[in-house]
Amino acid sequence: MSRWYSQEKDSIVGKHLDSYTLSEERMTTAAVSHTKFTKQNFFFLVGGMVVYVVDIVMDFWVASRYFCQGQYSWSILILCFRGLSSIITQIFSYEWFKNDWEGTDAGKLKLVFLVHLFHCGIFIRYWFALKYGCQVSFKQRSSRSASEADSSSFIQKQAIDAVTDINMLRVFKTFLETTPQLFIQIYILMEHGKTHFYQYAAIMMSFCGISLSMVDYQISLRKSLPDKDEFHVVSKFMYLFYKLLTITSWILSISLITLLSVRISVILLIFLWICGFTWTLKQHTTFCKSKKMEYLYRTVVGIILIFSFFNIKGRRTKVCISIYYAAHTVVTLGILFVYMFWKPSIMKELCFTIVSILTILSLVLGILFLTVYYSHLHPTTYWRPQACSDEVDRVAGQKDRVKTSRFQNFLMQ
Repeated sequence: MSRWYSQEKDSIVGKHLDSYTLSEERMTTAAVSHTKFTKQNFFFLVGGMVVYVVDIVMDFWVASRYFCQGQYSWSILILCFRGLSSIITQIFSYEWFKNDWEGTDAGKLKLVFLVHLFHCGIFIRYWFALKYGCQVSFKQRSSRSASEADSSSFIQKQAIDAVTDINMLRVFKTFLETTPQLFIQIYILMEHGKTHFYQYAAIMMSFCGISLSMVDYQISLRKSLPDKDEFHVVSKFMYLFYKLLTITSWILSISLITLLSVRISVILLIFLWICGFTWTLKQHTTFCKSKKMEYLYRTVVGIILIFSFFNIKGRRTKVCISIYYAAHTVVTLGILFVYMFWKPSIMKELCFTIVSILTILSLVLGILFLTVYYSHLHPTTYWRPQACSDEVDRVAGQKDRVKTSRFQNFLMQ
């Protein structure tokens, strides 16, 4: 059963079966096609792991280069973002292992804890994902008995769930480490003017990491909505350009205001985090089992909302996303106007002109891709309260209640 499959059953309550929009045959066919783990998914998984490892190596390489040049503050800042991101992802990963392996051998959990203590927890998840993914992607399917088919379906679900957990952790990493480091690199280029190969390599690696993380996350989301279209090439590019362009425009805007005043930039970022965190509190998220982990999750979501919009409750957020990007547009234009009146001399510099054009152009194109994506390519099914799903199970008289999962309450888009 997919991550949000219970939402479809919720619509049955209080309705006749003949009024349901999709027939049982269509739902079954769609669920099978969308929850299938293919060879393409397997190679994407391998590529994601390679990028993850290269990104770690790149972080330490760039930090060491700054350290050797005597720029200790940049080196420490890069490593701090790296360390913070790793700590938070390890905490969530281990907590999920505890929830999934509840009631199992305590020795196994101690071993998993030790691995997470050395910041290698995600590699255990990659191991499980590669193991299950290889079994279902490259296994012969010529003639199988009913028991073998059931076993294959179970492994399919295990593979998809393992990849989904990895993609959720990568979303955390993207906005806790990759995006802030991209901001730092762009700011350094704009502030000092001197460029080195490792700086461009770090910027390209950041863009690559953000791109893969967003696309893989959206693929996992689509697989959790079995009655919707697959994430085809056009949808992938529209979604990718929408995210990349809006994030790029915002990072350039923050870099400009940081050049003007570091204090104002810090105040702005803290204010935006408070707004995001407060909105998350008002949404009453239920992602974690414990209150402490839930508040940590809300804190992280507040950081994520500084850079990009996410639908944290799966409800219709047309008004919220409009307000969000309207505010970004106003702040971006405000920063440019401040430069015009506060430092008019800098307007004549070629670098400022190029950055200003890129900021406005990426924002306009990003909003354009956003509009096209949400108008024509975005799935419109939203998560419904779990109580309704439980009610459906009771009314339908099913013996096996649908087991909900983390992704049901995770960030949607």
